[in-house]
Amino acid sequence: MDVRGPEAPGGRALRDAAENLFQELQEHFQALTATLNLRMEEMGNRIEDLQKNVNDLMVQAGIENSIKEQMLKT
Repeated sequence: MDVRGPEAPGGRALRDAAENLFQELQEHFQALTATLNLRMEEMGNRIEDLQKNVNDLMVQAGIENSIKEQMLKT
């Protein structure tokens, strides 16, 4: 049951416009959230690739063992 009194002229149109704007903002926010999540996943993959490349270079340079030894000493 709606306990409000009669609406002011244009009140319904204003409420509908506000609801439409809110719905549009919500859709944009969801799209931005999806884009952000995708970019974060891509960034995570790039960081993993970078770590692998650094590890490979360290092995090629022959410094892998000395770094592990230094980490164990601390």
